[in-house]
Amino acid sequence: MATNEVRSEEVLGQKWDRCLADTSMKFVTGAGVGVVFSFLFFKRRPWPVTLLAGIGLGMGYSNCQHDFQTPYIIHGKLVKETENGNDS
Repeated sequence: MATNEVRSEEVLGQKWDRCLADTSMKFVTGAGVGVVFSFLFFKRRPWPVTLLAGIGLGMGYSNCQHDFQTPYIIHGKLVKETENGNDS
């Protein structure tokens, strides 16, 4: 068995990690922007926080769904080209 083979469990784990980090980041950012808008423009009403947090959660969910449905996308890896044009 070659040493540079990647197991499917590791790929799935990386996708879940990326998914949870992306979704939580979008949710927290949306809620934070909602708090700012609520204090500045909407007289401390709760609906801007809920709306923007929900939008962030939906964006994260959509990104996760796309990531799990496209299994052949390489994330963040460089492919070096050799002098004769082969990619090995």
